[in-house]
Amino acid sequence: MSSMTDLVFLLLIFFMLLTTLIVPNVNTLKLLLPSSNTAKPTENITVSVAINDKMEYFLDSKPIAIENLEPLLSQFISGKTDPLVVLHTAKSVPIENVVKVMDVVNKLKVRMVLATNPEK
Repeated sequence: MSSMTDLVFLLLIFFMLLTTLIVPNVNTLKLLLPSSNTAKPTENITVSVAINDKMEYFLDSKPIAIENLEPLLSQFISGKTDPLVVLHTAKSVPIENVVKVMDVVNKLKVRMVLATNPEK
């Protein structure tokens, strides 16, 4: 009976470790995000838009030009109910670049959140 209990605990530990190693695709870019003390995790991530410190734009980790953001984003969210765009920006990105993305998202009438790190 104790060997069965040991096996169950080993499987439990294995799956716990395995799930901590799985990284969702929204965090594949290494960005230094701003901090927030009111940050909450989001559940229904439809698409991720990122701007790195070199002012390069990414749509779900694929590099894009800002001019192509609107048609590509429209294609990504088509057919989805209650789509959500998560904007990841490095701390050093000027607000003008963030506003460009916000304008595109607002034009498409899609909800958007800004990704932050919780304050410590």
